[in-house]
Amino acid sequence: MQNIGLEMPVINRILEVLQIQDLDAMRKIVGEDSKALSDLSQLFELSEAYGMRDWLVFDASVVRGLAYYTGIVFEGFDRAGELRAICGGGRYDKLLETFGGEALPAVGFGFGDAVIAELLMSKDKMPTFASPEFPIVVSAFDASLHPVAAKAASKLREAGWSVDLILETKKVKQVLKHAERVGASHWVNVAPSEWEKGVVVVKDLDKREQSEVSIDDLVSKLDDSLTG
Repeated sequence: MQNIGLEMPVINRILEVLQIQDLDAMRKIVGEDSKALSDLSQLFELSEAYGMRDWLVFDASVVRGLAYYTGIVFEGFDRAGELRAICGGGRYDKLLETFGGEALPAVGFGFGDAVIAELLMSKDKMPTFASPEFPIVVSAFDASLHPVAAKAASKLREAGWSVDLILETKKVKQVLKHAERVGASHWVNVAPSEWEKGVVVVKDLDKREQSEVSIDDLVSKLDDSLTG
């Protein structure tokens, strides 16, 4: 940094800031109106709903070398820290239109096949690449209910069920077609009127029956329905 004319106090301050791993501490430096910190806060809030908060850390020193990123960037590592980065990527809102495509925000990443293969083999998790089947599909009526759908899917996955969480907002007909395509027999739908009562709708697609169930009772309801 001295080569580009920065003085040592400035360099030391930069290095100090890059070691911050707390959003509140960073907010004191960049201010409350930071769009970047707002996006990061939203990401960590959603990670709570998805049950992934313990897998994320804020690292101000992460830098991606490509200039087309417009938002959050990230890198993924094995939790033991034994391997080099498995993947890296970020948000880019202008990339497609830069190359003549339509204006479409996107998130992408790349990873090394050697690293991911080594990790999967060490954990005995190398997939067989058989066609996936999910007995349960979970969806939300609109984007505001996605965190609830994510929480429902996480609870079912923790109970051992394979769950396909639909991230897009789809019409009922589209969800049913999706469920048929992945072999799902049950659909958990988070809808506004039901969620106001603290329940979600569980539909048995084979029997064409549905019931309202609380999130806390969701696992036992589907255990009974799928194994009974």
